[in-house]
Amino acid sequence: MDIHTFDAATHDILAILPEYDMPLARLRAILQAGQIPTVTVIGKYNHGKSRLLNELIGNDIFSVADKRETVNLSEHLQHNIRWLDAPGLDADVAAIDDQYAQDAMWNKADIRLMIHSVREGEFDPFELQLFQQFEQDTEQTQRQSILVLTQIDQIPDQTVLAHIIDSIQKQASAATILPVSATRHRQGIENSKQLLVQRSGIPELQQKLSNMIDKVPTVRQFEKSKIFADLNKQLSQQLETTETNIQQLNNTLQQQRQAFEQDLNQILDKVRQDLQPILHISGLDDSLEPDSFANMYKLTAGKRDRNRIQVAYSRACIEINSHLVRYGVVGLPDTQKSNVRSLDTVMVAVLGISVKLRKDLKLIFEDESGRERLRREFAHYFELSTDRMHLKQQLQDLQQQLQRIMQAQQASKTLEQTS
Repeated sequence: MDIHTFDAATHDILAILPEYDMPLARLRAILQAGQIPTVTVIGKYNHGKSRLLNELIGNDIFSVADKRETVNLSEHLQHNIRWLDAPGLDADVAAIDDQYAQDAMWNKADIRLMIHSVREGEFDPFELQLFQQFEQDTEQTQRQSILVLTQIDQIPDQTVLAHIIDSIQKQASAATILPVSATRHRQGIENSKQLLVQRSGIPELQQKLSNMIDKVPTVRQFEKSKIFADLNKQLSQQLETTETNIQQLNNTLQQQRQAFEQDLNQILDKVRQDLQPILHISGLDDSLEPDSFANMYKLTAGKRDRNRIQVAYSRACIEINSHLVRYGVVGLPDTQKSNVRSLDTVMVAVLGISVKLRKDLKLIFEDESGRERLRREFAHYFELSTDRMHLKQQLQDLQQQLQRIMQAQQASKTLEQTS
């Protein structure tokens, strides 16, 4: 798989599981490394990291200085091994060079050599915590680490040296500790003194490294399998949770709609029953009596009847409005609002302001066509209510999330098939 395809797939996965940035970065590093194992040397500056690397490689490739020389990742390919000299660790963990060190030891490294100078005595808290993190990582990923104690030639008293090594071993009880001297090794090589070479500890370290390098392909396969197993498990759980939430939200929307319609029908039935004495009368329909100039200021039978109809209409509206308020249907959508706030209500939009004729009241509340219109239009505004729209937005967000999860699953499958 090319890196662009890998990065595109990674983007889809991290959109769902951002906490997988480090495992995917490690996967990317394995892909880029090909068949070549990577050994990263980690430790505080001036603890002999670069000098040790030069001895392991057999060439003065890495810069050696008494000041902090390595501020970037120094890399060299030798003996079909990629050797990384990480920036020296110190308390300034936010600096860019320490970010390079983080990348070197957590993403790029197949094998980590933790370097510590015996001149410094025991681990300081930062070093100890870091090595403990390496040990925890080994339990999870099987990646290998060695604790290398450097500059042992600078502690001539063997009793003191043994005490320092014992103290460090107690700090890191499970660690494989190898004491070495790059200076002794160089002197032994240059002066053809094999005993000095052996006493340097470098041959033992080289043999240990060789054994660990042989295990790298198996360890990498374990890492990849674990990354994908964990990743696919998390994505499956996310998918299941999201599908459950979608189903629950759909059920909620459906139940709310059914409850709204059932309650509305009950209200309309009650209103129709309450209106019966007004809708059905014997004799003349006084509401049809027209007003005239002559009786403009008189209280006529027509006016009294139309007033009774308006009062009945208002009571019906109050009944219906209480139902709407109970379900959050209290205002018009923004596209329907006018400059008169008192008119921006669902009741006015559906029923108008007043009804004065019996035939109009009957058409609205008794005839089935009128009742169907009320059910349809009130349901329309119910669907546009704030709470309802909020639930629908939640549903839309969940459906989009579901699509992203499925896309991430496909991306994971693509990575797994081609890694």
